[in-house]
Parts: sequence; C-alpha cells; structure tokens
Amino acid sequence: MLKPRQILLFLFLLFGLQLTPLTSVAAEDDPVAISAPDAAAALKNYQKQLDSIKQQVSKASTDNQLSKLRQTTDELAAGLEKLATDLQPAQEKLQGQLDVLGPQPAAGSMPETAAVVQQRNALNNSKKQLDDAVKRAQEMRTGVLDLGQQIGDMRRVAFKTQLALNTGSVLGAKFWSPIAEPTADDAQRLDQFHVAMKEAWDASWQEEWRYGTLGLLLLAVVIWSWGRYLSERFLAWVSIRYLPDGRLRRSFMAMAIVSVTVITTGIALNLLYLTFTRVQPLPAMLEDFAEGFNRLGIFCALIAGLGRATLSLNRPSWRLASLDDAVASGLRFFSPLLAGLALAFGTVEQINNVVSASLAATIFGNGLVAGLIGMVLLAMPLRAQRIRRNLEQQGEHVEKRSTISGLLHMGTLVGSLVILLSLLIGYIAFARFLTYQVIWIALVLMAFYFLLLFAVDLCGAIFSPQTASGKMLKKSFNFKDRHLEQMAIILTAVAKCSLLLLMIVALFNGTFGTTTPNSLLDKIIAILSGEGLKSLNIVPGNLINAVICLAIGIYIMRVTQRWLSHELLPKTISDIGIRASLVTLFSNVGYVLLILITLAALGIQWSNLAWIVSALSVGIGFGLQEIVKNFISGMILLTERPVKVGDMIGIGGVEGDVRRINIRATEIQLSDRSTMIVPNSQLISQNVRNATMGNAQGVVTIALTFPTDIDPEQVRNILLSAYQDYDAIQETPAPYVRFSQLGPEGIILSVTGYVASPRMVGATKSELLFNILKLLRAQRVNMSSPQEVVFMKQQAKNLANEEEQSS
Repeated sequence: MLKPRQILLFLFLLFGLQLTPLTSVAAEDDPVAISAPDAAAALKNYQKQLDSIKQQVSKASTDNQLSKLRQTTDELAAGLEKLATDLQPAQEKLQGQLDVLGPQPAAGSMPETAAVVQQRNALNNSKKQLDDAVKRAQEMRTGVLDLGQQIGDMRRVAFKTQLALNTGSVLGAKFWSPIAEPTADDAQRLDQFHVAMKEAWDASWQEEWRYGTLGLLLLAVVIWSWGRYLSERFLAWVSIRYLPDGRLRRSFMAMAIVSVTVITTGIALNLLYLTFTRVQPLPAMLEDFAEGFNRLGIFCALIAGLGRATLSLNRPSWRLASLDDAVASGLRFFSPLLAGLALAFGTVEQINNVVSASLAATIFGNGLVAGLIGMVLLAMPLRAQRIRRNLEQQGEHVEKRSTISGLLHMGTLVGSLVILLSLLIGYIAFARFLTYQVIWIALVLMAFYFLLLFAVDLCGAIFSPQTASGKMLKKSFNFKDRHLEQMAIILTAVAKCSLLLLMIVALFNGTFGTTTPNSLLDKIIAILSGEGLKSLNIVPGNLINAVICLAIGIYIMRVTQRWLSHELLPKTISDIGIRASLVTLFSNVGYVLLILITLAALGIQWSNLAWIVSALSVGIGFGLQEIVKNFISGMILLTERPVKVGDMIGIGGVEGDVRRINIRATEIQLSDRSTMIVPNSQLISQNVRNATMGNAQGVVTIALTFPTDIDPEQVRNILLSAYQDYDAIQETPAPYVRFSQLGPEGIILSVTGYVASPRMVGATKSELLFNILKLLRAQRVNMSSPQEVVFMKQQAKNLANEEEQSS
C-alpha cells in the first residue's frame, strides 16, 4: 500500500508532465526571447568586426582614421551591451522553468520519468549556452572598451608627433569646448583622480600619521628654501678660501648654483613623495602621476637654476655672461615665471596623461601651455632689447653681444613668434613641439656653456705652474712648463669633445615633452652599419634635428680645425707639412661623417638613395671622372705624403713651394709669389721632383771660364777659399773644384758646395759670385771675356783654313 508521501510525489510528477508542454509552447511563442544559436551567430559577427578594427588600427596613420575607428569601437561596445541585455529575459525565463521542475531528486528517492529528465537536460543546456553567450559578450565588450581606450591614447601620442595636423585655432569655440562643455568621460576620470588624491591626503593626515606628515612637509620646505640658500653661501666661502684666483671661482659658483637648486628640489620632491607613500602604497594612477611630477619638478628646477646662474644677481662681479646689470635685473623674474608656468601646466598635462583624457582636453592643455610660455619667451628678448636701448640713449656703456648670444636672442624671438602664429592658425601640435624644443635647446646650450667654462678653468688651474697642483706635478714627475701646457690642452680638448657629445645626445634624445623614435647614436650606428635606412621619412621634427645637427657640426669642425692648427699641433709636431696634412685629412673625413650624421638625423635611408648612386655612377662615367680621380689622388697625397705642404717641388718645368693640398688640386707658390694650381692626379701620375724630401741639401755649383795661360792651381785655391769662408756652405760634404773642360774657349772650372736647404741655393750663389770676383781681381786673375773667346774661335778657324790650303 502506498504511503501518503509517495502519493504526493506521484501527483507532483503528473502535474509536471502536464506543465511541460505549456512551458515549451510559451518559450517558443515568446517574441522577445533570443535563442542560443542566434546569440552565437551575433557574437561571431561581432568578433569579426573586432578583428577588422584591430587590423585597421595597426595600419592607421592619421588622426581621422583613428577617430573613425574610435567611433566604430563605441558602436560595437553599444551593440554588445544591447545583446547582453536582450539575453537576460531568456536567461530569466529558462531559470523559471528550471525552478518549476525543481532540483534533481536525491539518490534513493523515486526516480523521475524519462520525459522530465530530458526536459531538465534541455533547459540546462540552453541555460548554459545563454550564460556563456552573456559572459562572452561582456568579455568582448570589455576588450572593445580597452581597444577604444588604446585608440584614444594613440590619438594623444599621434597628436604630439603629427606636427602638420591642424586642430583649429585657439580662438575658436572648438578649442575651448573642454572647459565650456566637458565630456562625461573626462569628468568621470577627473573625479576618480580627485577621489584617489583625497584618499591619499586623508590617509596621511590620520591621527597616528598627522605629526609625521607635518614634519616631512616642513622639512621639504626648509630644505628647498633655507637649505638651498645656506648651501650656496657655504660653497661660495669654499671657492674663495680654497680655489685659486681667476675664472675658476666664477665657473665653479655657477655650477654650484645650478647643482644646489636641482639637488634641493629633488630632495624636497622625494620627501613629498614619502609623505604620502609611508602610510599606504599609492594606486597605479597616482604612482604614475608622482613619477611624472618628480621629473617635471627637476626640469623646472633646472630652468630656475640656470636662470639664476646666468644672471648672478647676488654677485654681479662673478657673472660669466657678458650681461649688463640693468639687463640682468630686468630679466630676474622671467626664469622663475617660466619655471612656474612649466610646473603648473606640465602638471595639468601629467593629469591628462594618467587619467587618459580625451584628445580635445589634451589639445586644450597643450595649446594653453604653448601660448603662455610662447608669450613669456617673446617678452624676454623684447625687454632685454628695450633696456639696452634705454641705456644707449642715456649714454651709458652697454656690453657688446657675442655671436652666440646674438643667435640665441634672435632664435628665441623668432621661435616665440612662430609658436604664437601656429596657435592662431591651428597648428597646436607644432606649437607645443616648438615650445619645448626652444626651452630645451636653450637649457642644453646654457648648461653646456657653464660646463665648458668650468672644464677649461679647472684644467687650466690644475696644470698651471703657479698653482699648488701644478707645482706638485712638476716636482713629482719632473715636468716642465711646456709639458703642463700640453697636458692642459689635451685634457681640455677631451673635456670639450665629451661635453659636445653629451650636448648632441641631449639635444636629440632628451627634449622634454617630445618623443623621438630613435636615439642619435642608434641612427649613426644604423648608417655606419648600412642597416636601418629603409625608407625616406622626412618629417618636420627630423628636419629641425637635421638643421641643428648640421649647424652644430659645422661649428665643431671649424673650432676643432682652429684648435688643431693653432694650439695642439704646433706644440706637439714641429713639421709644418705634417700639421697641414693632418688638419686637411681631419677636415675631409669630418665633413663626410657630418653629412652621414645629418642624413641620419633627417631620417634618410640608404636603400632609397639607390637612384642617387645610379645617377652619380652615370655622372662619374661622363663628367665627374676627373673630379673623382683628383679626389682619390688627394687622399693618396695626404696619406702616403710623397708631397706635403712646405716641400719644394718641380713639375712640368715649373718649380715652387707647396702651400696647400686641397680635395681636388694642390696650390704651388712660384718664385714670383704667383700661385699655380696643379690637379692632384698629375702629382700622382707624372714625374715630380721633390727637392726637400728626406731633408735634401741644396747644391751650389758655379762654372767659370778662364784663359789657357792662367795657373789652374792658383784659381782652384781661390775658389775653394771663397766657398770655405762663406758661412752658409757646409763643411760636410766639403766643397770641391773640378776641371770641367779644356777647349778653344779656354779652361772651364766648376766649384761645388752644399747648403742646408735647396731654398738657399739662389741667394748663396749670388753672394759667392760677388766674393769670387772680388778675390780674382785682388789676385789679378782674369777671366775669359766674350771678345777673347770670339777672337780665339776666329784664329782657330783661320789656322784650319791654312792647313787645308797647304795640303
């Protein structure tokens, strides 16, 4: 007999069997529910669209393309969200049907019928497919949102590099839209940043951390203000007490001002960072902001420190730059103002970067900072010029500008005008780029100027014979004054070259606020190795880098040539020919390397220069063959040195001194002071007489004709005494007299002696002739006159005729 419990279970099963067709029909008749196969097909379509967007993003090169792709990602994310929302009713309905069926019966209880088991399995499978579809749609939507965020970041980065992008004038409503109508995303992200900052601030001011926070903040302020002031006073006392008199004190103090300003600012920023991180770690967003703010603070400290060191308002007599006191006082507020603007608006830019602000907000921030800094940069040279003009009108003495300071003055003025004009016509990216380029170039040049003066003064003081270090070196190593001078010149040159290299690397790789694709050294290595030069990629940024590189390179080459010609080589190599050859060889190689480096900075690659090489090959075959031949011959002359500057050579019946060996031709100065230009190839292919090669001696030979009735021994002694008594004639080899000829003209005697150089032959021969004629007349020895020679010839002819007649 059945128990009541079993009877109730049986009735429930019957009710479930009757209900199942009803639920199935309801599910089929519901027009809103989406089936799992339809959801899978929709997700497959969305995945294809997402893959297509990713491919297009990797190929996009303009802001318009990225903007359209960002819009496409937003539409795709909205579609995925709608799909997930539409699947929720079907999920709920299936869950309701499963609730009606109830849970699967436990083991040992009455088993379910086959229809109920099949129905439950079908509902579970459908439910699982819909759950997977919803989960996949949500994951895909998250990926699409991340891709959209990446596209936004790419647009911000591309905005900084696409200098030719016109985003609208700063006077237009579009530029001010982030302030008038901020987007919801920007407002939400800024709120998140504000909340994170407030949480970090509140955590550091908790009761148990409050006094430590207050102490660290006060310590940071004290170090940044009083610590900097006292450190500068102490270093000034050290320089006066321990450094020798001269420029070293001034250059040391300028370096001290810059270093102390940067170091104290760095310590204060680290203390500020410690104030908030000692309580709890900062979120990733605030950590990135703190790192960027620290770099920004150091950069602004460098601006302020270099400005204070340049003006030197507290110690005008220690000012390194040739600057009037009135001009320095008039410019005293510009460096802190520039540093403050850079800090304020750089902080805004850092916030935009860490919160991933929209492109419109990025454009607004960059345009604002470029405009304000551009106006400050414009006001600086104008104010300095006005103060100088007022001083001149008052009749006061005004310091004359150097060439470099004049170039900086003009460059700052032109750069600021270009910045403001670019903002007015809508090229905000170019204005921002040029703003930080002008600031960075000015800072690098000022730092290089101070470091260069300090290095030169330091080397001069260390190796000066009057200083304690110089005296110690002389005593310890037995150096002479000239040795100290040579060491000072060499070490100064090494320091200058090192600083120049650092300056070039800083100019091309460290420009604040800009992004460079490759470092200069990588480009140089790529050129010299023949790799990395794949295509021509000339952009405004590379063009500016190439112009800067070319200008700096030409200046370096000229300064180095002067230094080699007038300082180093005259003190190390005595041969003027070797010095001239080394300078010329250095110039040729240096300018070739400068051209290669300039091409690297420009972004030109070797594979795209094939057409140039082909054109040159054709030109060489027709018209440039002689030029190339002379160039190669010039390189051979400079390396093998068969002919060098200062040699006395003879070629083609012309004799003269080599004055200069150029790339194409050699300049030979003749005896009449005229110059003959000889192609280098002729000096290689033709016979050339080098009269001074191998320390050759000059030969002075004089041939004289005497009557046959003289005493040859007497004349021989007279000629030898004339040579031996003359100081220019060398004792070894000794002078000698030869009986050259005995004929109808008389006796021909030649006397020969040697002098130190072939250039002395002409003057020595002239003096010897004067002395010989004087000695012959004193000894009453006559020479054969032209009339006597003619008479003797006529007499010999008559005698011959008589003999013929008699025969």
